[in-house]
Amino acid sequence: MSDDTPAPAAGLYEAAYPFAKDVLALPVEDIDRAAAWYGPRFGLVEVERSAAPVRTVVMERDGVRIGFAVNGGDASNEGAAILVTDIQRARAELEANGVTIANSRVDEREGKKYQVFFVVAPDGLCYYFHQPL
Repeated sequence: MSDDTPAPAAGLYEAAYPFAKDVLALPVEDIDRAAAWYGPRFGLVEVERSAAPVRTVVMERDGVRIGFAVNGGDASNEGAAILVTDIQRARAELEANGVTIANSRVDEREGKKYQVFFVVAPDGLCYYFHQPL
């Protein structure tokens, strides 16, 4: 690597937590469509796919896994909280990838403050991106 080559960006995703049951089985109607949307927009890479007992795909970024399943769940009541190392970088990257950002604000939970924003994906899943202040 030459001196003028930029260093690779540090990891952005630190963890993902489900809103309901399982961050590896977020409900979608079409696995292929989900993988095609989340890959280029969230920077996720497919690491696992299964057809049984239900169709699933697991995608990963920075060692953090998020999965999608055709499991009959209601996407409008599901999603994930994604902890990031740099909320501004996450927002800029998502916007550059054509993702609409909603409701940017500061939340306070258990005496700690977090810079947050939301993304509602076309499949109806909601994502809460957050970083401690």
